[in-house]
Amino acid sequence: MIKNAHTDEARRFLGENPDIRAVDLLIADLNGIYRGKRVYPGALEHVYDDGIQLAKSLFASDITGATSEYADIGLQTGDMDCVCLPLPDTLRRIPWKDRPTAQLQMFMTAPGGEPYAGDPQNILDSTVRRFSEMGLTPVVAIELEFYLIDRERDEANEPQRAISPVTGRRQNATQVYSISDLDDYSNFIDDVMEATRTQNIPGDVAVAEYAPGQYEINLHHQADAQAACRHGLWLKRLIKGVAEKHGFNATFMPKPFRGLAGNGTHVHVSLVDAEGSNVFSTAGTPNKLLRSAVAGLLATLPETMLVLAPGANSYRRFAPGMYVPMTPNWGFNNRTVAVRVPAGGPASTRIEHRVAGADANPYLLTACVLAGMHHGITLGLEPPPAATGDSISQGVDSRLPDSWRKAIHSFESAKILPEYLGQVFCELFVATKRQEAELFAAETTPLEYEWYLRNS
Repeated sequence: MIKNAHTDEARRFLGENPDIRAVDLLIADLNGIYRGKRVYPGALEHVYDDGIQLAKSLFASDITGATSEYADIGLQTGDMDCVCLPLPDTLRRIPWKDRPTAQLQMFMTAPGGEPYAGDPQNILDSTVRRFSEMGLTPVVAIELEFYLIDRERDEANEPQRAISPVTGRRQNATQVYSISDLDDYSNFIDDVMEATRTQNIPGDVAVAEYAPGQYEINLHHQADAQAACRHGLWLKRLIKGVAEKHGFNATFMPKPFRGLAGNGTHVHVSLVDAEGSNVFSTAGTPNKLLRSAVAGLLATLPETMLVLAPGANSYRRFAPGMYVPMTPNWGFNNRTVAVRVPAGGPASTRIEHRVAGADANPYLLTACVLAGMHHGITLGLEPPPAATGDSISQGVDSRLPDSWRKAIHSFESAKILPEYLGQVFCELFVATKRQEAELFAAETTPLEYEWYLRNS
């Protein structure tokens, strides 16, 4: 359960790090964008004692930073503040900054002191507690894909893949699992891994992914879903910061390049009992708990699509031949399905959720995954037969929502999710995304001018 940290933590950290000049107080909004304040060492103990005041409307911020006017949020209520408190053991140095700086994770409380229902951290916490009541603990790992890109755009103002520090050329060919590609960017990757150690982020594997300039840093499984999601967001911030030090940018945009693979977020989950044993463990066919968890995920997938693919660009990932599933199906050791049971020994049996883009908020994504699993387990649901082969080309009639507006409608009419995520959050999230979609739809694109300005 979320609780605030003790002031001794601040004193100990500053004593061990006397060179620190500033501390960034971080809290992730619905899009997973960090917002907050910067304080200086003399104010840090006050932050631990009393927290800081931040506008509740930060959880109604769309991707542009504009606030949606929803219920008790925004100008109609005076844009009220709420107290944000520090989470224990989240005070860390920021190793990629030239100026000695630290960061501290915060969480928001409501005026009565209870956790605020719109904070994604609190939403995940309430979902995890449902498993605690069953004597089970989710073990979670987050995988994030990203591209390294040039700081300069091309003549059409579109992004370009980064220039290799070794060859002096841009990568043009896909070399999945290429060690040479990792060698080209070894200084960057080494600095990323060193920074994960400084921030105590459990990263240990670097992979060249399914497109030139695309990479993935894998994180360990953790029996702490909050920490797993927090480390996922910290890793995004870290990768972007280290990339800038090396002269290029990193992007987690779902589909930055036409014709190339998009950036996804994969969530791996198993469940352990009080003795630490994996309750999904099986030597053959999947056991009842695993089957029911899978069935619950498939049942809730259409409702969760707005969380998995929260923006306009999100839906460009779903293209043939890109290993991005659009059918609510499952299978064994099959990367074309939405819910995969990876290969491995009985003790490592787990579920891999493969639909979400890298723009998904890890807290909300994991909360949705756990909600689906819990729904299936408590009702004892049974999944359909496991898919085989290229399942992306199968089940066309049962496709998931394939556009932003369809996903908004599916989320807004959800029957299962509000029970887990809370009605307040669901209404807040859909209001924010609806505003964002309307703002996007109101823009006229350069392509429209090129096609229609003269020819219409």
